[in-house]
Amino acid sequence: MPTLRAPLVAALATTLCVLGAASPSDEPAPSATLTALARLVTDGGAPAAALLAEDRSGTRYRTAGAALGRDDHFRAGSITKSFVATVVLQLAAEGSLRLDDTVERYLPGLVRGHGNDGRHLTLRSLLSHTSGLFNYTAETTGPVPLSPGQAVRIALAHSPGPLGTYAYSNTNYVLLGLIIRSVTGRTYAAEAERRIIVPLHLTGTSFPGARTTLPEPHGRGYTSGGRDVTELDPRRAGASGELISTLADLDRFYAALLGGALLPWAQRRELLDTSATRGVYALGIYPERLACGLTVWGHNGHITGSYVRAATTSDGRHTAVFRLDTDAVGDPSLELALLDAEFCPAPTRAPGPVGRTGPPVP
Repeated sequence: MPTLRAPLVAALATTLCVLGAASPSDEPAPSATLTALARLVTDGGAPAAALLAEDRSGTRYRTAGAALGRDDHFRAGSITKSFVATVVLQLAAEGSLRLDDTVERYLPGLVRGHGNDGRHLTLRSLLSHTSGLFNYTAETTGPVPLSPGQAVRIALAHSPGPLGTYAYSNTNYVLLGLIIRSVTGRTYAAEAERRIIVPLHLTGTSFPGARTTLPEPHGRGYTSGGRDVTELDPRRAGASGELISTLADLDRFYAALLGGALLPWAQRRELLDTSATRGVYALGIYPERLACGLTVWGHNGHITGSYVRAATTSDGRHTAVFRLDTDAVGDPSLELALLDAEFCPAPTRAPGPVGRTGPPVP
């Protein structure tokens, strides 16, 4: 994606790449992590970046570029998928559904046409992005979908890709949101609040629905061209990406998810199963193998005006969440360098072309 080069950003990159001060209870962040965070501004072109990390040594919060508040609310994009997948896996643990059930069982007659057939698709294929369903957000013509039904109709107007082959598609999670409602009688947002947000005390996390504003406090959000897009209608993203959250809430959520607090053992094993995608994507989260050989788990979130990435060790004991107030990482190698710096004791990889095990920015 193009690097953000608006005049405001150019000025920030040269004059405001100052690392934010930590609160008195915070532990000092490793210098390599601070340097890597700053490069997301100076080299990546983001107006500002912020990181919250926690491990046995304590909690670390730092910012680079323009001021970002530690408690700011922001749009978390596709991190919504981790919440939706967790609800589905909890329902599976309770026996309310099975991952190998067909989509047709819960949404009879909905997925049909142009070679699409819900009788041949399983819930597991939706969770792992192996259904072959067209990604409705890739459709740039016609009306913008504001309901799940509209999003599904856009997707079904296209022939599917090969079943069983990994292809990231937001349509999969829109359908999972509908399936949650079919099974429980409540929306995915209501179920996520009841099962995740309230039990974990995620007081800064919400599903906005039609609300176009962010809760206070919050900063601004910018497109890659520098346009202010802080206010937007998130209904187009729906169950695939409407979530609003904070760094601390996402840190707590992924620590609980990977640490086993949200899922029984059998479903946690399903959560981490990447066999259907040959190691690329599991069920609502994906692995990233770092330069030192450590694999971390989490997800990224990309929505107009915001980019966020969460990464957690497999035991949930070391978490890191960073965000930008723009919708793209100018250079993906900078993102990986930051994760290397935070999680790996050895020197990090130099920025430049690198391979990755996770999916591209959705």
